[in-house]
Amino acid sequence: MLAHQLTIPAENKPGMLARVTSILAKEKINLRAISISSFGDHGFFNMIVDEPKRAHKALTKEGLSVALKEVVAVLIDDHPGGLDGLVQVLAAEKINVENAYGFVLETHKNAVFVVEVDDREKTQKILSAKGYKTLDADALNAIEPFHYMKY
Repeated sequence: MLAHQLTIPAENKPGMLARVTSILAKEKINLRAISISSFGDHGFFNMIVDEPKRAHKALTKEGLSVALKEVVAVLIDDHPGGLDGLVQVLAAEKINVENAYGFVLETHKNAVFVVEVDDREKTQKILSAKGYKTLDADALNAIEPFHYMKY
């Protein structure tokens, strides 16, 4: 199963993230996960949203450069070494992780690690054979991290 990620190159200056989030908010598109990285004057926003194709269209319409990419979202155990087990499998199989980020679903139980890899099909087959579960866009949208907590 594959998920979709929006990648938006951005200048490293105040207001860039606000521009993106205001477009998504105006379109009533829900942001599910985000990573922000910068290097010098530029960087990237990587996002998972509930309606990636519509978000891509809305952001592009507003003049932003946006790539819609397929990624592999892997369910992993949330304990010391949980991530290491996954990345050791990928390394042993010569899968190149081009970009990645993760988030905890339930402390000490499970997390999601989102990977952009050079060969998605091969990665999915390997992960399935090793007992890992991958999540598609619908499964990611249905996630309710920390649902058991009272805020």
